[in-house]
Amino acid sequence: MSIRIRKLLLFIVGITCFLISHDTIAQSGDKIDLSIFLQQLEQEFNIKFSYADNEIYDLEIHIPKKDLLVDILNDIKYQTQVEIEKLNERYYTLTKSNFVSICATVLDNFKMNTLYGASVKVLGTNISTILDDSGTFTLYNIPRNSSLQIKHLGYKTLFVSADDLIVKEPCSTLLLAQFYQQLDEVIVYEFLTKGLVKQLDGSLQMNSEEFGILPGLIEPDILQTVQALPGIESTDETVSNINIRGGSNDQNLILWDGIKMYQSGHFFGLISAFNPYLTDKVTLIKNGTASEYGDGVSGIIDMHTKDDIADTFFAGAGFNLIGGDVYGHLPVNEKLAVQFSARRSLTDLIDTPTYDKFFTRVFDDSQVAQEGNFYFYDFTGKLLYDINEKQKLRFSFININNLLDYTERNIGDDTEIQSALNQKNLSFGTSLKSDWTKKFNTFLNLYHTRYKLDARNISGNAEQILFQNNEVQETALKLNTNYVPNENLTWLNGYQFTDTGIANETSVTQPPFESNARNVIKSHALFSELTFTSTDKKVFARGGLRLNYLENPGTFKEYILEPRLSFNYAFTRHLKVQALGEFKSQATNQIIDLEQNFLGIEKRRWIVSDGDKLPITKSKQGSIGINYDHQNFYVGVEAFYKEVDGISTSTQGFQNQNQFNGEIGKYDVKGVEFLINKKTDNYSVWASYTYNFNTYNFSEVVPPDFPNNLDIRHAATFAGTYTLENFKFGIGLNYRTGKPYTEPDVEEPINSTFFPNRINYQEPNSSRLPEYLRTDVSAIYNFNITKKLKASAGVSVLNFTSRKNILNSYYQFNDEGQIEKVETFSLGLTPNMNFRVRF
Repeated sequence: MSIRIRKLLLFIVGITCFLISHDTIAQSGDKIDLSIFLQQLEQEFNIKFSYADNEIYDLEIHIPKKDLLVDILNDIKYQTQVEIEKLNERYYTLTKSNFVSICATVLDNFKMNTLYGASVKVLGTNISTILDDSGTFTLYNIPRNSSLQIKHLGYKTLFVSADDLIVKEPCSTLLLAQFYQQLDEVIVYEFLTKGLVKQLDGSLQMNSEEFGILPGLIEPDILQTVQALPGIESTDETVSNINIRGGSNDQNLILWDGIKMYQSGHFFGLISAFNPYLTDKVTLIKNGTASEYGDGVSGIIDMHTKDDIADTFFAGAGFNLIGGDVYGHLPVNEKLAVQFSARRSLTDLIDTPTYDKFFTRVFDDSQVAQEGNFYFYDFTGKLLYDINEKQKLRFSFININNLLDYTERNIGDDTEIQSALNQKNLSFGTSLKSDWTKKFNTFLNLYHTRYKLDARNISGNAEQILFQNNEVQETALKLNTNYVPNENLTWLNGYQFTDTGIANETSVTQPPFESNARNVIKSHALFSELTFTSTDKKVFARGGLRLNYLENPGTFKEYILEPRLSFNYAFTRHLKVQALGEFKSQATNQIIDLEQNFLGIEKRRWIVSDGDKLPITKSKQGSIGINYDHQNFYVGVEAFYKEVDGISTSTQGFQNQNQFNGEIGKYDVKGVEFLINKKTDNYSVWASYTYNFNTYNFSEVVPPDFPNNLDIRHAATFAGTYTLENFKFGIGLNYRTGKPYTEPDVEEPINSTFFPNRINYQEPNSSRLPEYLRTDVSAIYNFNITKKLKASAGVSVLNFTSRKNILNSYYQFNDEGQIEKVETFSLGLTPNMNFRVRF
């Protein structure tokens, strides 16, 4: 081959390589990491770029369709808002600007219409704008790490990072989802912390995803969060004993995806059993309940997991000093998605300061040495299938487990008591939502739940062996129909069937005793309800009726009519008055058996009403309140009266002369709740106060009227949270007067006319524990590991001052036949910390 031909071939190959290289850079529309593209420019134009890797490692660009270097660099500056400075003919420097220019077009996600009048606010700054009819906005000199809030009436609020909206051609397109849920657009006030709002019907709604921070909490524990609200207490600091307006925990209806839950806590009630990170909405109702709800004569906590199929996969995981968890949402396609969550404690593997404090709180007794192997776990799953645009099918399940092997060793004589406890809940549910027309839709819900408690207690040398078993199996079906004739009126009708079977078994070897009972109660309910909202939003009124037919085969049959009312009137835009009322009933309760002999709150065992020894529990309640909210300032006061009839001394947790008698009576509560709250973008400060006058009436007890075991006369909270960019801090002080208890008679404490001897008590609940005072703090810091991997770290301290609060006090005979006082104390100074990631 001649030299001329070889030179020609080399020239052609060189030109081809150059064109291919240049074409690779110049393919418009392709995305490439900025750092890689800069390396290509260095090779092509024989130049060098100087920059800090951490400033550009997460930046991507569309490959510029330019030929000249100056044009390419200008395009890079336009897309990334980085500063490029030319030092000489060969060297350039790149720095990431802290301020950027952004632009976007905002459309609705249904018909892609522009949203005239939508507001755009740069959070943490005074920068804001209103969209004109073009739907496009442009803002300059915006902090690069800031977030934007985009709001429009009738649409879900959208939050987006400024870094995602850097000016480019064309501007980014943002879609706002319509708010389909009735009345969500007229929420009264978001108070205490982000994600906690009050609705027009008097209920309170919590959004876990948007939740901010509360003192003492580093995770949005659902059942801990509700205790921050006026009128809700837990006299023993547990989530398994929540007292709403003076009622016992078994008088609350707890729902998870429409399934009634008979177990709500881990670690004997110190931790909520429900993973909050897939929980989309939690509704708390204290009064004015909608007619579709049965049970729950004191209150309702209704939890719903995420119900929409997301466009992309998201997940998260984390751990704290008690356990770890993971969750995720996996869209298989546009019609099918899977959700899951799992959590397990580390308590059987390692000891932590938090675990030690919890263990001491549950098993505190100076007379015994304790050894235990304890752990818990829970997991949930949900299948989401959109059959078509008008029908959505959902399947949900939840499994909750607590397992304990526990040994008490008497320090004096080295005798042992061995205990074991297994507590399980397994529930399945399915629902079908159908939009038949624009004005008519139906919702069908079916579930089966099973709760089981197996307990064993063996005394030293196996002289006494105690077995306790409690099992609940419930199957239920509910059909709701909604007719919306116009924008002002909604008509709800429905039917609910519930079949509840409860078994209780007790076996004691010394003295010999056996009991094995199973009871079933069936309930049929018809309900109807009208909701009216005036066009100017000044009037909201909801009235309904629920007709229950309850049957315990072979025992009783009963019809119960329950009216419900919720009314809200706005005198002005900021001043509103509210009236609520309801009649309710329930046929399942928890008895407290062998009160002084078993572990924690799990002494409680579920039973069904038999119409005789335990009638159906019925309540009636009315309240009136007024609230003012304006410019992030809220003041609300509500007075209420509640009467609950058909309670038994066996369900109330007496630890005195009334402990085992089983008399039937009632209690009534008169009270006032007050809340004042001031919020800004950076802080929230609030104070609340609750006054309760809670009185029992048992006609066969002397005297018949005396204070309720849950009679907390005064309770107050003063707290605040502060947010500075990614850092959140909260501190709070909780105060309440002591609960009542009964002391032995001073002059003649022992009654020896019986065998065995009995304690002579003073009048029931004539004494009170000292006041309760606790200070809690928490702090959370959010940060980004990468552009898509976000993280947070938190630390909290419960009872920061380490005050020794007495939660309960009772009396019993010791081994020497003398009366001894037994006291239960609150958590001491209890630290916790967590680390979480989400992507």
